Amino acid sequence: MEGSDCMENITKGAVVLKAAPTAADMGLINAQSLRELKEEEIFTFRVAAADTQVDRDFERFSRSCLEKLAELYVGKPFITDHNWSSSRQMARVYAAAVEDESGVSRLVLSCYMLRSAANQPTIDAIEAGIIREVSVGVAVKSAVCSICGADKSRGCCEHRPGRAYDGTLCTVELGDPTEAYEASFVAVPRFTPRPCKPTATASTAR
Repeated sequence: MEGSDCMENITKGAVVLKAAPTAADMGLINAQSLRELKEEEIFTFRVAAADTQVDRDFERFSRSCLEKLAELYVGKPFITDHNWSSSRQMARVYAAAVEDESGVSRLVLSCYMLRSAANQPTIDAIEAGIIREVSVGVAVKSAVCSICGADKSRGCCEHRPGRAYDGTLCTVELGDPTEAYEASFVAVPRFTPRPCKPTATASTAR
């Protein structure tokens, strides 16, 4: 992680949440499409993609980082297994926002996919709770040590994430994002996510 001016393609876990499109959602979705889509043609879901809590890698996103990622993620593809191929594109992010609950800020991505014969097995698996793990890939420019304030993306410091120094746990705050590449359905995310409630499957867009 240390010694680079930009931490490229960081992958973090996420979780699929229930969603159903509103009229406003349909407007945002149609801003992404080349023809006007109808509600019955699409399946929508929300992803709690990242938050300000410390994960099992002892990293956390700053709220300002999440706010910038919300801007960067709109229009980005949803794929499978981080396979950067057009044939693996499943859905697209049409909106993103930072939501606050119980002192935690979360980046929530709103996504849509077409209801088609090819996508129906994926939709069925999401609704059944079989597919609900997601991993997101982003790039950030800063990774600040909680102990000394050093930017680990630019050079080493003596503190190691996960270790305690004088009773204080060392963590790393990620910030200054430069890119949101994609979000992916995966079998096992990089870390076990702390989901928003409810942690149920995505609902249909009916």
